[in-house]
Amino acid sequence: MFTWFHKLGSPPLLYRLATRVSPWFMALTLILIVAGLVGGLVLAPPDYQQGDGFRIIYVHVPSAILSLMVFALMAGASAVGLIWRLRMAHAVTIAAAPIGAAFTFLALVTGSLWGKPMWGTYWVWDARLTSELVLLFLYFGAIAIIRAFSDQRTGDRAGAVFVLVGAVDLPIIHYSVQWWATLHQGATLKLSGSNMPTSMLWPLLTMMAAFTCYFIWLLVLRLRAEILRREWRASWVERLSAE
Repeated sequence: MFTWFHKLGSPPLLYRLATRVSPWFMALTLILIVAGLVGGLVLAPPDYQQGDGFRIIYVHVPSAILSLMVFALMAGASAVGLIWRLRMAHAVTIAAAPIGAAFTFLALVTGSLWGKPMWGTYWVWDARLTSELVLLFLYFGAIAIIRAFSDQRTGDRAGAVFVLVGAVDLPIIHYSVQWWATLHQGATLKLSGSNMPTSMLWPLLTMMAAFTCYFIWLLVLRLRAEILRREWRASWVERLSAE
């Protein structure tokens, strides 16, 4: 297992793996997004209270979940990079950061659009909303710190420490609706199940899978570019360009 783990730290191997899986996740993304949008926008019935306005859930919830998942992935990669000194783990961190920031921004925007008809305002300094906004700034901070140093290793280590410290915001976001009295509703999906009707639930699960595949697709594309940026002087990159 550890041999396989360390093999992923090889830039040529990781580059080839990213190249191979990219078309598969692109295809899965397109299929799942079409299925999820048709199910959510056409087949799912209007909500008995919110009407058709509830349909923004099919973008908002997957975006919000991915905003947390991506930062958790970055924290895991940062820990691996610091503990086992695998350079490619740091490459995963910086490759994932802009994607996670985009998901977080999308979650905030769609949440505001949803909040206007539900709460009568686009924004309140609610615990969930505020901690999610902090997460957006954490993404920006990680990107800025990693790119701020002329020495890549110093930037990687500084960014990794920043991400690990910033990961404390993740449980705050997740449990904010339980720890404080907030306007934000509780979890839509729970381990014990969901109160949503099946006709509304399956499109949501499909869109979550679609957003996850979309993230992986973008990640491997950005990871390939990041590997080439870091390894442009390596002999294997010269052979690749010659081919």
